[in-house]
Amino acid sequence: MQYTLVLQWSADSLADYDALIAMEDALEGALPAAHGFVDGHDFGSGEMNIFVFTDDPLEAFRDAATYLGADPRWAEVRAAYRPTEGDGYVVVWPDTLQDFSVL
Repeated sequence: MQYTLVLQWSADSLADYDALIAMEDALEGALPAAHGFVDGHDFGSGEMNIFVFTDDPLEAFRDAATYLGADPRWAEVRAAYRPTEGDGYVVVWPDTLQDFSVL
């Protein structure tokens, strides 16, 4: 897998953590192997992230939108990808997002 796609939300409560685990489990069970695999999550510093290793980050993002789009938290998602061995992120969503980082 050449890229790491990061799905990110603001977070600061146990309810946020529970939602993260539920979304990660849902995506892990639904993401086609041809589009990547869920490689875990992190939670802290006011944010929560799901990491997806993929050869096609845009297709993996479309899959995530399909499988997680009904979740009310999806409206707040920020997404970006980078080469697995790289540093700089390319923003996927939202279009107006200028900077992306994982704390």
